[in-house]
Amino acid sequence: MTATLSKPQGNFYLGCAIWAYKGWLGDFYPQGSSSSRLLQLYAERLTTVEVNATFYSTPSAETVSRWAEQTPESFRFCPKFPRTVSHAGLLQSHRDEAVDFIQLMQGLGPRLGPLFLQLPPNYGPQQFPDLATFLTEINSSNVPLALEVRHPQWFQPPHADKLNDLLTSLQVGRVLLDSRPIYQGPDDPQVHSQRRKPKLPLQPVTTAPFTVIRYISHPQRELNDVFLENWVNILQTWLRQGINTYFFVHCPLEEQSPRTAQLFQQLLQEQITIQPLPWDQLTPPSTQLSLF
Repeated sequence: MTATLSKPQGNFYLGCAIWAYKGWLGDFYPQGSSSSRLLQLYAERLTTVEVNATFYSTPSAETVSRWAEQTPESFRFCPKFPRTVSHAGLLQSHRDEAVDFIQLMQGLGPRLGPLFLQLPPNYGPQQFPDLATFLTEINSSNVPLALEVRHPQWFQPPHADKLNDLLTSLQVGRVLLDSRPIYQGPDDPQVHSQRRKPKLPLQPVTTAPFTVIRYISHPQRELNDVFLENWVNILQTWLRQGINTYFFVHCPLEEQSPRTAQLFQQLLQEQITIQPLPWDQLTPPSTQLSLF
């Protein structure tokens, strides 16, 4: 069956939002793994990681080099811009810091995927001139950039079209946050989460030769099925069009994230030929989805 599937032009990268999570010991990671080995173990299983740590603290150049040394060249890091850039008023006043951050992350070499800027909910279309100038000025390097917006008006006309036109003209990616799974049903799976994900419309568009998807999964696996199937249908088309795709699985209970990611890989590769997941190639093979 697999041999008859079409081969896409775009590359597919699959990951989670963190790697140093002790709750994964004994399942995703071998029991007793040391903290210093977790990144290496992560990269032996998944192919990309969303680096949220850079939002809170900028790493040293030595740390960035160490990340590169612990991962294969095919692995991709997708760091988030520091909050001192994205959440401190107008972006333009933090241009130099943003440029410095881009230069720092280039220490990852070929392992650097899209850098993404997550704007706060109070940064809306009224700040469009600031956003356009800022993105234009920091977009002069060869580093792919992506943007996540959270003000509700960005998802409404005419602001949605204006934003997408800007991003397309600059070849800046649109980060797609899909929080639909956690907002279905009467129970809130985020009740114990320190940081709640916003409930915003999903607009599955691409504005660059790559796309970044942040999928907020429900802890109950079966409540993800319809949404994962929807993404399989969308990504088949994008990958065949040559769009490199970064798919990150989050969950209010992070213990569940790797297994949901593994499930999505299996669903997608039933429909289109993609690179095998390193996790599934481990010897002895990792425990499969029967753990659900």
